[in-house]
This record gives sequence, structure tokens and C-alpha cells, in this order.
Amino acid sequence: MSFRALLFSSNFPKSPPETISTRTKPSPTRCLIRSPVNSPHGCRLSRLSATEGRRRRSGKVYADVREIADSLRELVKFGDSLNDAVASEDDLDSAVPWWEQFPKRWVIVILCFSAFLLCNMDRVNMSIAILPMSAEFNWNPATVGLIQSSFFWGYLLTQIAGGIWADTVGGKTVLGFGVVWWSIATALTPVAAKLGLPFLLVVRAFMGIGEGVAMPAMNNILSKWVPVAERSRSLALVYSGMYLGSVTGLAFSPFLIHQFGWPSVFYSFGSLGTVWFALWLNKAYSSPIEDPELLPQEKKLIVTNCISKQPVKTIPWKLILSKPPVWALIVSHFCHNWGTFILLTWMPTYYHQVLKFNLTDSGLICVLPWLTMAFSANLGGWIADTLVSKGLSVTTVRKVMQSIGFLGPAFFLTQLSHVNSPAMAVLCMACSQGTDAFSQSGLYSNHQDIAPRYSGVLLGLSNTAGVLAGVFGTAATGYILQHGSWDNVFEVSVGLYLVGTVVWNLFSTGEKILD
Repeated sequence: MSFRALLFSSNFPKSPPETISTRTKPSPTRCLIRSPVNSPHGCRLSRLSATEGRRRRSGKVYADVREIADSLRELVKFGDSLNDAVASEDDLDSAVPWWEQFPKRWVIVILCFSAFLLCNMDRVNMSIAILPMSAEFNWNPATVGLIQSSFFWGYLLTQIAGGIWADTVGGKTVLGFGVVWWSIATALTPVAAKLGLPFLLVVRAFMGIGEGVAMPAMNNILSKWVPVAERSRSLALVYSGMYLGSVTGLAFSPFLIHQFGWPSVFYSFGSLGTVWFALWLNKAYSSPIEDPELLPQEKKLIVTNCISKQPVKTIPWKLILSKPPVWALIVSHFCHNWGTFILLTWMPTYYHQVLKFNLTDSGLICVLPWLTMAFSANLGGWIADTLVSKGLSVTTVRKVMQSIGFLGPAFFLTQLSHVNSPAMAVLCMACSQGTDAFSQSGLYSNHQDIAPRYSGVLLGLSNTAGVLAGVFGTAATGYILQHGSWDNVFEVSVGLYLVGTVVWNLFSTGEKILD
């Protein structure tokens, strides 16, 4: 009920009384008393006189009553204006476009997702373009392998350095630098290839430098923007950008090469980085405290539910490396990436040699594990955050999710030697990669759990071990295949998955150990 309706529903006298008895005892003060009567909206006015004598004329009494009524009418006007102000505020809220009401923290997450989408698009395009390039420049297989590996030279260099830079300078600056750097390197690839092999190797290494800072910078900025209860699903969404980036790159690169030639892949993919960078500069901030457009309600939610708040000035290396959960992260990341990189780099060969698919079918089927991983990563993130919100400890959730990420691939790889049809083999590979993606809610979310202020450095440390596993594992697979079989390749991966499971469950934690 509005203020006006409430007031005028009362039994206030609407006409002046003819006579009012004033046979009351004088009082030293004069006041008006509004007291309730039997009616829920009724009231009565008692008039006490503090003048020197009794008022004997009813006209004078009516004048006082009218004065009271005028005051109440002013109060009515104030109530009406207050109602109008509240209504106008509600109208203003309803008039705000939905995209401006969208949570800003999820804008940051989507921008990070799109950065990782570009990251893998620019990385996998070389695996397609290398075929016409090697034919044009007469590269032998050894040269092709050298070009493919040159990316990791720079990628290894900036893992830890990118983490230090992100934790001290801020994630916005570092991730923005990384995207611009690798986009320029991608666009320069055709020019470098035509200048000569040394120039191409340098440009590919430069591209690795840019992409090497992406993961530590992303981890740093999300540790400040995303509450603990939303951490798993936000990281899962960001990492699924990598999987979908591989799908996009593998899908569009052949079309662009066929229509416009192999240089078009690098020019078109590289130019997309400028669009992303413009949005990043306009929308992103390293922390919610720095964002002037952030709504107070969301800022309060983030600040009260995020652990990482103070900037880092120095890195306590001795303290970090003395913690068993840190080493659990490093060892588990190595064990995880050994199997992951082998499956991703050797799958086309396995499909071609063992399953007898032609190269075109192998390329198309390689997309399936990436799609499966994108779906499973987001499913695992939703499950993990739901369990945390229902009261299950973060430590238990991280151990369960990572155990699935280790034991799932181990189980499905052991089944490959027992299947008899290509369809079942492809299904086992897809399930292996699908369960592997649950690691995004396990070890990949744990850096922010145990050391939110140093999450960039921690990810740089563990991902360095992961990249080394990819480099050594890929090379070791070639050696094993020369002297053994695919069963031996899978046995090594399964063994490392089991080692990682034991180490993770013994030494990992979801609690903060570094402040």
C-alpha cells in the first residue's frame, strides 16, 4: 500500500468540529499525541493545552486542527515523492540492458577463453600448413621435426618467467603481451619461411615465448577475479578454449589452404589477435579493485570470496619449493602431460598404422578427442564446484577429480590391446581423453587453492615439467616404436598415470599453504 493510501485510510476528521470540550487540566507543555484505536488504520488526536488559560472558542481549535492537517498533507507529498523515487529506481534497473548486467568476472573468464582459443588455433595451423610448405621448400622429415620442435624452445623459456611477471606486474599486462606477441609471430611466419630456415626457426621460437606466458597470466588474473565456489568451472571453460581452438584450427586450415594458399592461414589467424587485444584493453583489469565500472554488489562478492588480494613483491622460492603439495603438483603435471602429449601428437600415426585409416580420415578423427575433452572439462568443472558448494572439502574434490583424470585414461589405454574394431579403438581413445579432461578440476585448479598469490609462479613451475614431459615423451615414443610396439608405448603412459595417482593422493591438498 502506498503512503497516500495508508494515510487517507485513517479516520482523520474531514470537517471542523462545531464544539470541542476543553475541560482539561492545564499542562506545562503542549504536544500532539497520535494513538491507535480499534480500527487497524484509525487514529485519534488528543490535544493538550499549555497556554496560560483554557481556549474557549471552537474556531481557534479548528485552526489548530487545520494546521495539523496541512502538516500531514506535506508528509503525504513527501511519501508520494519517495514512492516515485523507488519506482523510478526500479524502472532504471529494468531499463539496463542484460549485457551490462552480465557478471564482469565472467566477462574476464570469456576473454581468457577466447585468448586460449586463439592460442591453439595459432599453434595447430602449422601441423596442417607444414605439408604444402615442406613440398614448396623441399624440407626433409628431419627438418620438419626441427621446425615443429622450435616452438617449444621459446615456450619453455617463459613458463616460470611468465608466472613471476604476472604475479608482480598483473595478469592483464602479461596476457595482453602474450597474445600480441604470438599473433605477430604467426603473421610473420610466411615471411620468415621465404627468407630461410633460420628465420623460420627464430619466429617459431618467438611464438613459443608469447604462448608460454598465457597459462601463468591467466591463472594469476582468475585467482583475483573468480570466487572459490566458481573456480573449477571457470578454469574448465578457459581450458576448453584450447581444445576448441585445436578443433577450429584443424577444421579451417585445410579450407584456407585450398582456397587461398598456405600463407593465408597465418595471416588470417594472426590478425584475429588484434581484435581480441582491443577488447582486452577496454574490458579487462588485473583485479576487481582496479575496475571502476564494477558494480558494488559484485565487487563485494569477489573480494569477500577470493583469497588472492595483495600484490606480490618478492617470490619466496625456498618456501615454495619446501612444500610437499608443490612437488605433488610438479610430479603429477609431468605424469599427466606424458600421456596427453603422446596421444595428441601420435594419434594420427596410430590411426594410420594400426587402424589402417587413410590420412584424411585420421585428420578428421583427431578432432573427436578435442571435442570430447571440451565437453568433459566443463562437465567436470560443474561437478567439482557443485560438490564444493554442498560442503565437500576442496582437498577431497581435487583428489577425486584428478584421480579420474589419471585412472580413466589408464583404464581405456589398457583396453586398446583387446579391441578388434577401429570403431572401438576410436571410442577408447575418445574416452581416454574425455576422462583426462577432468584434470582441469584437479591439478590445474590446485595452484590457486594452495598459493593464490603465487599461482602464476606455481603454474609456471608445474607446466615446465609438463612441457618437458611432452618433449621427452614424444621423442621416447619414436624410440619405443623402433624397438617395440604400440602396446609398449601405452604401458609406459599407464605406468606414469599410476605413479601420478599415488603421488597426488598422498601429498596434494586443497588448503592454502602459502600466504
